Amino acid sequence: MRAKTVTKPELLVNGDDAEFRAFVHDFLAFSQILTEIRAGFGEYLGLTGIQYTILISVSHLQGRAGIGINAIAEHLHLSGAFITTEAAKLVRAGLISKRINTKDKRRVLLSITPEGRSLLNKLVEVQAPVNDALFDTLTAKEFMPLKAIMARLVPCAARSLALLDYLTGEKTGTN
Repeated sequence: MRAKTVTKPELLVNGDDAEFRAFVHDFLAFSQILTEIRAGFGEYLGLTGIQYTILISVSHLQGRAGIGINAIAEHLHLSGAFITTEAAKLVRAGLISKRINTKDKRRVLLSITPEGRSLLNKLVEVQAPVNDALFDTLTAKEFMPLKAIMARLVPCAARSLALLDYLTGEKTGTN
C-alpha cells in the first residue's frame, strides 16, 4: 500500500489521495503554461515575464496618484526589494515613472508612462484572444468562486512553502 500524500479528509476521495494527486498535476500543468504565457507576453513587449506583470499591475492599480512599491509587492505576493529592482529597469526603459510620495517623502509612487500605455495597448491584440482561450471552458457562474478560491489558496501556498523550508531545514540541520 502506498503512503498518502495528504491526510486532510476533505482532500481524500474514498480514503484515497489519487484524485488529489491528479488535481495537483493538472494545477502544475496549468501553472507552468500560465508562466510560459506570461513570459510570452513579456517577450512580445521586449520585457521579462515579471517586468510585464509589474507594468500591467502598475497600469491597473495606479489610480490617479500612482501606486507604491509595497502595494505592488503585496498584490503580486513578491518582496518589495525585488519589485524595487525590477521597477527601476522599467523606469530606465521609460515605461513607468517614479516620483516621491508627497504624503510620505520616504516612499515613491509608480505610474505608467505614455510609452508603457502604448506597449500594453499593443499587447491587447494578442493578450485578449490568448486569455479568452486560456479560460475558454470557464463559465460566468464558475469565475467568481474560482477567483475567491485562488485568493484563499495563495496564503496557504506561502505558509506551505515556509513549512517545507522549516521541515527540510530541520532534517538537514540548516535551521
